[in-house]
Amino acid sequence: MSKQYLTTHTIDDAHITDIFSLAVTATQILSASGASSIKVHSTKTSDFPLIQTLTNAHKLGCHHLATSLNGRILASAGFGGEVNIYSISESGEWSLEGKIVDGNKAGEIWAIALSEDGQYLAGTSYDGRINVWDLVGGRKKIREFETKGSFGMCIALSRDGRFTASGHENGGVYVFNNDTGRLLYSLPGLVKPVRTLAFSPAGTRLAAAGDARVIALYDVQHGEQVANLTGHSAWIFSVDWSDTGEYLLSGSFDGKVKAWSIDTRSCVATHSETDKTLWCVKWLPKTGRSEGFATAGANRSITFYREATGG
Repeated sequence: MSKQYLTTHTIDDAHITDIFSLAVTATQILSASGASSIKVHSTKTSDFPLIQTLTNAHKLGCHHLATSLNGRILASAGFGGEVNIYSISESGEWSLEGKIVDGNKAGEIWAIALSEDGQYLAGTSYDGRINVWDLVGGRKKIREFETKGSFGMCIALSRDGRFTASGHENGGVYVFNNDTGRLLYSLPGLVKPVRTLAFSPAGTRLAAAGDARVIALYDVQHGEQVANLTGHSAWIFSVDWSDTGEYLLSGSFDGKVKAWSIDTRSCVATHSETDKTLWCVKWLPKTGRSEGFATAGANRSITFYREATGG
């Protein structure tokens, strides 16, 4: 079974440099790049207008954004090692709440993830540590997980807050139990650098991918690899689950974005608006019956796709 997605809109030159990260809320898409500003576009209308620019957010540029599932908190990680925490007002404006200052220098905090309610922030470091901060309790560090010392390239929190997963330069994938603070699983299978991972909405599956050009699917309960999704011919930089967990999105170094059916474990759509790297792919909040997603990367644009429906 294949699915058809149509390009509905492109924001050309959304940033002046590569766009490294996208984050979404129910009504907005946020983007960050090698430049200092974070841009906020509305997803309420089909022309995706720019509604706010967070100027001078990161002097050296920003490599990761994360929003809490409830849409209230935004975290951004900059190339200088700093992390900014923003909250949203009733009118939909973001404002800076504070920063995480933890002896942080470049590489001290790389990839970031937020809990569903925005209370907890998890981050990876250059030497494999996984840190967790309580953003409500004075932005203090409350946990530090140790791995084998390899650069933590990506991180994810399960929606229920029970698990933290991290992917590393040496191919390691680790799952931690946040309640006990213990390592739950060290997952085999990828060998090469793991650049992206994500829990399914129900928290039962973990998808991980990177330089092996394969998406590995793991059973979170048993720590077993249950599938390999093959089809990309270049490094994979980004994966994202649809809201129902039925589909997985992936973006790669050669500009291709693929949608995968988890049920059939097969690719159901491939698109390439560009041959330049896609640093980030994200499903958009579902409006009506059709699903949509956005891609961004080295062509400095954000492209929006929507499922073609018969109706």
